[in-house]
Amino acid sequence: MASFQTVKGFRDFFPEDCARRNYIFHQWRSLASRYGFVEYEGPLLESTDIYRKKSGEEITQQLFCFTTKGEEEVSLRPEVTPTLARMVAARQRDYTKPFKWFQIGRCFRYERPGRGRLREFYQFNVDIMGETSPAADAELIALSIDVVRIFGLSEEDFALRLSDRQVWLSFQNQYAWTEAQTTEFLQIIDKIDRTPEDVTDTKLKSLGSNLKCVQDFMSSVTEDHPVFAELRSNLEARGLWKYVQIDPSIVRGLAYYTGAVFEVFDLKHNL
Repeated sequence: MASFQTVKGFRDFFPEDCARRNYIFHQWRSLASRYGFVEYEGPLLESTDIYRKKSGEEITQQLFCFTTKGEEEVSLRPEVTPTLARMVAARQRDYTKPFKWFQIGRCFRYERPGRGRLREFYQFNVDIMGETSPAADAELIALSIDVVRIFGLSEEDFALRLSDRQVWLSFQNQYAWTEAQTTEFLQIIDKIDRTPEDVTDTKLKSLGSNLKCVQDFMSSVTEDHPVFAELRSNLEARGLWKYVQIDPSIVRGLAYYTGAVFEVFDLKHNL
């Protein structure tokens, strides 16, 4: 009998693996329901143009994209945000705002597999739409903290690093940057912890700034910054602010991030 391996970056789920995966999914669904979110789903295949529109032509290098027999350019979804935006735009009048939707499903990215990163993976997506107050951000942050706590992790095990795009406005106002240059700057900041300092400094100097100015600014941003006031009050009332660390370098590289931005980090295993 011929022996076949799984495609690179993909994996099998034997019964014991399925049981663990399904337990995780059950916990996610139960938590989302407790927070008042309802489940949706979209197709695995989308038009490649939906991703080009969001991220430019270069995004196709990170996609499993191909042309169908009907000459349609399609891609396996690398994320669900564009699908969600399309669905909301199509039927936004049919639902009472704010929308509180969640989704659990497979996504695919054509990149080199590495530690904790495969080409096929699952995402738990939770979104609030039609609500712009800090209370919506606080609810999503609270849910993200609880997503970790439901599996038994404590304050010693993880931290939620919080930033806000708005904290960088005063810094950016020192420079007459175009929109493209501002985006480039935020992409540099997003990768500052993963890039050698000399490389970061060179990139910043090309924009008229430098690494020392950026580091001095970041060290000045604390939990007392007014941009975090409402979030802090809300999360303190929930008893969750102790899990939060302020980190201005968490800005994400995509333009649609405009306010609060956060990521959860493992404190014991460098993840």
